Amino acid sequence: MIGWAGEQEAMMADRAGAAAEAGEFARRTEQYRRELLAHCYRMLGSADEAEDLVQETYLRAWRSYGTFEGRSSLRVWLYRIATNACLTALQQGGRRALPSGLGGPADDPDAAPDPPDTGVTWLQPIADTLVTPPSADPATIVETRESLRLALIASLQYLPTRQRAVLILREVLGFPATEVAAMLGTSTAAVKSALQRARARLDEVAPERNHLTDPTEPHARALLDQYITGFQNADTTALERALRADAAIEMVGTRTWFSGRLTCLRHLTHAVGSPGDWRMTPTTANAQPAAAAYLRDGHGNHRAYGLGVLTVTESGIARILVFDGGADLVAKFGLPPVHPGS
Repeated sequence: MIGWAGEQEAMMADRAGAAAEAGEFARRTEQYRRELLAHCYRMLGSADEAEDLVQETYLRAWRSYGTFEGRSSLRVWLYRIATNACLTALQQGGRRALPSGLGGPADDPDAAPDPPDTGVTWLQPIADTLVTPPSADPATIVETRESLRLALIASLQYLPTRQRAVLILREVLGFPATEVAAMLGTSTAAVKSALQRARARLDEVAPERNHLTDPTEPHARALLDQYITGFQNADTTALERALRADAAIEMVGTRTWFSGRLTCLRHLTHAVGSPGDWRMTPTTANAQPAAAAYLRDGHGNHRAYGLGVLTVTESGIARILVFDGGADLVAKFGLPPVHPGS
């Protein structure tokens, strides 16, 4: 009887110890979850895969937590696990694309858009609320936003995976070359060489980098309001005022995209339909103004269609990326499947 009681006490002590260790692990590591999600998203270009890889990172870290010796900081250790998990995942597929990265613009905006192309792995947007740090430091928020712009994420997809990792770890996150070398199991010289090659390649694929307006600035909010109003009222004149002369529209999920304000307006004339066909809710994605779009069905309800992400500059809207993701996509932005104003 005494032996049985002793075994029970030992089991309870083990459970208490494991619970205490789990609590300590969560307390020490949870603060990094948001920035690790941003890191995995930069690597992968997919919000869904990034969330999965962060979960895997924490699982691997928990399994190895008992052997963590503190030779590096806990943050560096977690980034090493996350980066290598991303590199492994990237071995299974190619780069994620936008329509403009696959060919020239469409010639006839009056024609029906191309059907969805399931043979391409498409770039995904990510909600700002998931990756913007809850920090009072404006500089940290600005740096995070700049490194999540869709144009940059698309450009990073052109880099070989290890060059991509080096560029992000060194230039976005500011880790020293020695720490990056340790994370990737290589030499400091190799890290410096990979960084040079990555910079050169990035200049080739993204030679022009426009200064984008922060989504919280009045100018950006005004252009987003104009875009939403134009769609909801089927007012192409309002949309014309909002677009730059060299504006582009990309229908992500298909190979269709349009270039030039006049061509874009001809396409929008078909897309906006009649007044009241669309309802939109403002949001932000990738540190850019965005609108969740709801299309009216045969019963008068406006059901989630997808997301329009705007590239806004001082001279107007330069690009509109349309993601046709339905209710699943808008849910990631905390929005309902049916517009509440229906």
